[in-house]
Amino acid sequence: MFTGIIESIGTIRDMQPKGGDMRLTLATGKLDMSDVALGDSIAVNGVCLTAIAFDGSSFSADVSRETLSLTSLGNLSRGSKVNLEKALTLQTRLGGHLVSGHVDGLGEIISRHDDARSVRFSIRAPDSLAKYISAKGSITVDGTSLTVNKVDGSTFELNIVPHTLEETIIADYRSGTKVNLEVDVIARYLERLLLGDKAAYPTTGGGITEAFLAEHGFMK
Repeated sequence: MFTGIIESIGTIRDMQPKGGDMRLTLATGKLDMSDVALGDSIAVNGVCLTAIAFDGSSFSADVSRETLSLTSLGNLSRGSKVNLEKALTLQTRLGGHLVSGHVDGLGEIISRHDDARSVRFSIRAPDSLAKYISAKGSITVDGTSLTVNKVDGSTFELNIVPHTLEETIIADYRSGTKVNLEVDVIARYLERLLLGDKAAYPTTGGGITEAFLAEHGFMK
């Protein structure tokens, strides 16, 4: 688990194809590697990866074909900047929100514009994730814990303050940039709880529907 508070901006140092998968080697920047052990988890742009080798300034991790196809990691190249965060411990301050490091889908930056010293971004999420995104709720974008300012269908807006722009890769986002999205884990568990006993049976509609909510008194 992670908190969504980015600890360092790293850089892709090397990418080696391995039988259809990929081995990444990343320069870790200011990330403190002194307490990292072999097999520890490190989030790279919000994707939980396992350190298979490391030193004081870098680490390597294997990325599966599935992860490459479902996240933005497949779009990286040597020199690409990435957000890095080590897994939380029981002593870690939970400054963001609980983040699993399992990407739910790819979003796309629709627009950005300056707003005083902050920058506002509009992001389009996959339609399947829209039901989990709410105004003033939490969402993880490339591993960064952020608060949703506004929602319009599957599009949501973020207001990014100067400190976050300086400490993450968000400052480099432009229209068309693809980003990893992870919705709030509480929203996912709430969906399953609302299903009740029906959660044990296969569904063809993909979970909570308007008809289901109406049947159980949540809609008039």
